[in-house]
Amino acid sequence: MGDADADFSSRPSSARIYDALLGGNHNFEADREAAKRLLSMIPAAGEMARANRAFLNRAVQFLLDAGVRQFLDIGSGIPTVGNVHEIAQRRVPEARVVYIDIDPVAVAHAGEILADNPRATVVQADMRFPEAILEHPGVRRLIDLDQPVGLLLVAMLHFVPEDDAFVAVDRLREALPAGSYIVISHGVSETAADSELEGITALYRRTDVSAASGRTRAEIMRFFGDTELVPPGLVWVHEWPDGPQDKTGPADMAVVAAIGRKP
Repeated sequence: MGDADADFSSRPSSARIYDALLGGNHNFEADREAAKRLLSMIPAAGEMARANRAFLNRAVQFLLDAGVRQFLDIGSGIPTVGNVHEIAQRRVPEARVVYIDIDPVAVAHAGEILADNPRATVVQADMRFPEAILEHPGVRRLIDLDQPVGLLLVAMLHFVPEDDAFVAVDRLREALPAGSYIVISHGVSETAADSELEGITALYRRTDVSAASGRTRAEIMRFFGDTELVPPGLVWVHEWPDGPQDKTGPADMAVVAAIGRKP
């Protein structure tokens, strides 16, 4: 962490809190304190973060098997160990990845990590303005919208307010060509964690995001539009696609996930 980060070190960010939950080292004391407070409200938050990361790995592998060679990861956080470019390019060196995040510190560190990788880049942008993402030179350089794209929205849409989220995802989904996939994991508002919603919302209000709330399964399904859900459909994040990947139960998870294919 360099001097350029000084202005941001006292204010936690959603990306760096996530990094702290994963045990990463791209975070500040304020982020670690916020992560501790989150864990006090939701003791399974660390397991949820790791389950999301494991789902991301499985989803990218699935998309590679389906022939996808370019990935747009929105709300990506900091691309450290186990992120999309590592997973994809290990198997398919020519795979192209664009990370999008709103946090300038996350983007700065991602830029350092990706400096020598010509097939991966990071762009600072707000997903509430999808046209700015789709038209960004960094995105256009690596993402060909005439070829299938893997749109990754993993553990981030619950940070975007209702109207903004649905409108933005609709526009992004519409921009994708046939054969593309949309990958979503999302906090679901049907679990014991709901009782802590007020405290969680207050915690994230101090960060770079303006909301932190789950949605019902029906609301989450709206994001997939007319895409065809890949079996088994919308399930607990640690159960996609073959059932439980570990011993963490649904009551502890509070996150669901699915993948849709654009016909």
